[in-house]
Amino acid sequence: MSVLESFSLAGKVALVTGGAGLYGRQIVAALAEAGAKTYVASRNLEALEELAAGERERGLDVTALRLDLAQEQSILELRDAIYDREGRIDVLVNNAVLRPMKDWTDPADIWRESLEVNATGLFLITRALGEKMAEAGHGSIINIGSIYGMVGPDLWLYEEVNWPIPPDYFFNKAGMLNLTRFVAAYYGPRGLRCNCISPGGYFNNQDKKFLERYNKRVFLGRMAGDDDLKGAVVFLASDASGYVTGANLPVDGGLTAK
Repeated sequence: MSVLESFSLAGKVALVTGGAGLYGRQIVAALAEAGAKTYVASRNLEALEELAAGERERGLDVTALRLDLAQEQSILELRDAIYDREGRIDVLVNNAVLRPMKDWTDPADIWRESLEVNATGLFLITRALGEKMAEAGHGSIINIGSIYGMVGPDLWLYEEVNWPIPPDYFFNKAGMLNLTRFVAAYYGPRGLRCNCISPGGYFNNQDKKFLERYNKRVFLGRMAGDDDLKGAVVFLASDASGYVTGANLPVDGGLTAK
């Protein structure tokens, strides 16, 4: 196999949780463009159906299914539905995130709601799919983290911008990093790999003052765009990264390297 062929996902089946958001859309596109039959799942099925239809118009194989990460039964039903159709899943991308918390002073129930999806749901789907993938003796799990799982908030960036800085997001993304290492250790002997990608900020017409400050913090002087996560996702999903597991790959323009 040539090195370029090792990046191909032809013949593979991928599942992306979430998918309708800024990073989710390019994750789905990247996997499908690389040749994977790609399933995308979340509670917002209407938005995913629109996304999948657009990808099919481009000649790509993308299917939307419903998933509620707060319900273990929903996770198991999604797993079984894909295995009934395909008989396999080769790539799981844990991209879905619930962000109900807006402030440090929010009620405890909001914190619990966040953890139900972003911690418990993450664990349950990783276990449910991981067991099946490990039975096959191969596969790749990719967790989509954040630079805010690696570093604390730079409050200077947000001065006078009035954006929420939710503590649950930092907690959940940091936990995802070490869960990645645990899963890599647990499933490694059975041929299943697990890695994390930690993206930086994504350009979405943010406040001008915030953009100027943020870009000064980044080696490359800009926020991420529509294609910046694609290569990392395909690399970790494909055989090109066959000896990579338990790793965290920052895709942040160099922000966390300072």
